[in-house]
Amino acid sequence: MAIKEKIEASKSKLTNKALHRILLSALFFAMGFILSTGSVINQSRPFALSLIAVSKKKYFLFAAAGAGLGYLIGGVNPEFARYLSALVLACLGAFACSAFDLRKSPAFPMTVAFLADFATGFVLNFRLQSSLYSYFLVLGEAILASAGAFFFYRSLNSSYKRLRFRALPVSDIACIIISACIIMLNLSSFYIGIFCPAAAVAILIILTAVRFGSDKWGVILALCFGFVLSIANENALFIIGALAFSALTATLFSSFSSLGVGFVFLCSTGFFSIADGTRQGLSLFIESLCAVVLLLILPEKVRTRLEEMWESSKDAPTDGSLRQTLVLKLRFASSAMAAISESVDEVRERINQITRKENDSKRNTISREEYVMREIILEKTNQIRMVASDEFFSISGMLDDLAAEFDEAEMFDSNASAKIRRLLGDYDIYPSNISVIEDKFSRVRVEILTDSDTVGLTNPDLRRDIGKICSRYFENGQVTRFKDEAMLSFTERPLYRLMVGFAQHSAEGKMCGDTVKVINDNKGHSILIISDGMGRGSRAALDGAMGAGLLSRLLNAGFGFDSALKVVNSALLVKSNDESLATLDIANIDLFTGKCEMLKAGAAASYIIKENRLEKCELTSMPAGILRGIEFARRTAVLSPGSCIAMMSDGITDLGEDWVRSTLEECSSSDAQKCADNMLNKALAETQSKKRDDMTVIFARLERN
Repeated sequence: MAIKEKIEASKSKLTNKALHRILLSALFFAMGFILSTGSVINQSRPFALSLIAVSKKKYFLFAAAGAGLGYLIGGVNPEFARYLSALVLACLGAFACSAFDLRKSPAFPMTVAFLADFATGFVLNFRLQSSLYSYFLVLGEAILASAGAFFFYRSLNSSYKRLRFRALPVSDIACIIISACIIMLNLSSFYIGIFCPAAAVAILIILTAVRFGSDKWGVILALCFGFVLSIANENALFIIGALAFSALTATLFSSFSSLGVGFVFLCSTGFFSIADGTRQGLSLFIESLCAVVLLLILPEKVRTRLEEMWESSKDAPTDGSLRQTLVLKLRFASSAMAAISESVDEVRERINQITRKENDSKRNTISREEYVMREIILEKTNQIRMVASDEFFSISGMLDDLAAEFDEAEMFDSNASAKIRRLLGDYDIYPSNISVIEDKFSRVRVEILTDSDTVGLTNPDLRRDIGKICSRYFENGQVTRFKDEAMLSFTERPLYRLMVGFAQHSAEGKMCGDTVKVINDNKGHSILIISDGMGRGSRAALDGAMGAGLLSRLLNAGFGFDSALKVVNSALLVKSNDESLATLDIANIDLFTGKCEMLKAGAAASYIIKENRLEKCELTSMPAGILRGIEFARRTAVLSPGSCIAMMSDGITDLGEDWVRSTLEECSSSDAQKCADNMLNKALAETQSKKRDDMTVIFARLERN
């Protein structure tokens, strides 16, 4: 049954892909036809060549076919022969672009469009023995073809995912608008009586920008489309002023209904039409009337989509945004902390040399006991200074981690934050801060900071309502408390989930030297931690709990693994006069992609079970608490649904690799907890007559969410 469903899903996917390609082919054909039938200065038609030059291998022939049909409609004459030759040259250039992978920048497509237009125009003028003025016209037309190729290239290679203008650079938005204006320029020659459908569509776009989006974009689009419609018609320069002023007036009523915006816009264009008193003025009024009617009868679903699209441009951050400024300052602070760490280390070494030299000079004048005591104090003081230097370096790493986290945020959605604030009022929750963050992978998370005594944070309806505002499905909210404040976090529901089971045995009493932590970092990662303290009993339990507890708290706070390890290592170094160490074994699983990163600091081997294959992950590294400057050993794997991870302390791995492999291969249950219990029980049975160490097993299975 599952195989049949997979086959049906594959067929459906192939059908959708084929339909998508057919629609795109038809679109390129239509665009080629439109751009070849409309004309600009002196009946020039260069923009079809621009489209062919930038089209990909799958579609440039369709664009060429549409352009050829459009040129043919203009009549069979020397100009037709010239454009047909230019079309062939543009096709050859587009083929070369695809064959030799020359589309990484717009330079080559621009060159193809320029040469195809200029070469054919030059030859035609040479054959007709035209005047010098004709050659300048050909040069100007070729420059237009090259410029059109640039704008089309940037527009076709922009990211239209979710169609959010905030995620696009301003330069890409400008290229998209100019490309739309080029198409509008060619469409503006089509009339039904005195009515131009293209002009009505342009006015409707202006009205939707004013009504649902930003006043700024409404006026910008009015100026752009007004300019295009003005130059497309003789003696119609008043259109640019009419549309720009009408859009500016309508922005004053943008907070009212669509009827208010449409009425004000129509009154303004009516005034300009009467003042003009020509056929063009009447045409503009009729087109405005049609656009206003279309605005008023838009379905509710379309209005909602338009509001979502345009609203994202209201608060678009500038290049010098607060986020970028914060990232810059954090990185400067990180560099400063690193420099302080180096300075402290240099001063420590200098003081150590001076003190040791002074102590050696007094060796013959003081007793042996006093000399040994001085040496012990010197060594301990030196160790404390080293830890202080490491702490400055750890702070530097933490600040760098925070800078990277803020830098990954693609946008902060203040509109959604405002809506969530109003929603929380209905739940009697009054937050001090709300952040709706979308990262560069289009994953959304919501962070709400409020008082720690606020009730209702775990209400399941809250997750559903916030999900509706953000148009996402969220996981259950996670509450983290800091003294008198609480952070409620919602992360987008990932593609996978991790089923985790663990089992543990203490070798001495109730105090186990192994500590287990399972945390979620609010970014779609599930993190498994085993920390094994040195020895057994309460001393080992203290070291293990300190290592895992401190590490988990730092990771929850948003710090990276490396900087968190430095803090844990420093804490264990200064914890006591006796040797104090703990191994750290970490599995960091990205629940969106299945990527698994294994990090080990002196930890035992782990195993990955994927597609019935058992892979051992054994990495050489030092535990925390022995030396300065230790680092995690790392390995990365990609898990698929059904893949499993088995992590264990050395109390189990000491039984031998063959025993571990055979035990894991016998584990057939889909229940992660049963697998963990089974492995621990077999380990206890195997060591029944032997001296046991603390034993811990984590068994995790990745499943589709």
